Amino acid sequence: MTLNIGDTAPNFELPDTELKLRTLDEFKGKKIVLSFIVAASSPVCEAELCTLRDSWQEIADLGAQIISISNDGPFANKAFAEKNNFNFPLLGDYSSKTIRDYDILMADLLHIKDYNAAKRSVFIIMEDGKIGYKWVSEDPLKEPNYEEIKNFLK
Repeated sequence: MTLNIGDTAPNFELPDTELKLRTLDEFKGKKIVLSFIVAASSPVCEAELCTLRDSWQEIADLGAQIISISNDGPFANKAFAEKNNFNFPLLGDYSSKTIRDYDILMADLLHIKDYNAAKRSVFIIMEDGKIGYKWVSEDPLKEPNYEEIKNFLK
């Protein structure tokens, strides 16, 4: 099912880099910048999450929380997060359930059968749990428009 602006964002329960299960509901009451990345430690994902890290204070000042999700496990995510000093949760959707719930599964990445990943995407979930902004790229090398995200939060 395709998610559209105005739809309720699907909840999730995914491990963070410390193996703590985190849910979307835990962050309700704030705007959430939910970033799905293709793969931990890949160059474009690193550029995206470092840009979000560097914009964290500005985004927080706009009343929002950043959460990122990859289909990698918590150990790969932890190494990636520690290397780059991420100051927001990086969650592992290693079964791709949440990625499927958000209808952004990219099957057979790099033409490798059954190597599934998330399409690079950003959803902004409003305080009421509904999707206010949606950007999904079919091109895993394309980064989101960071200024557009910040302008939407304003």
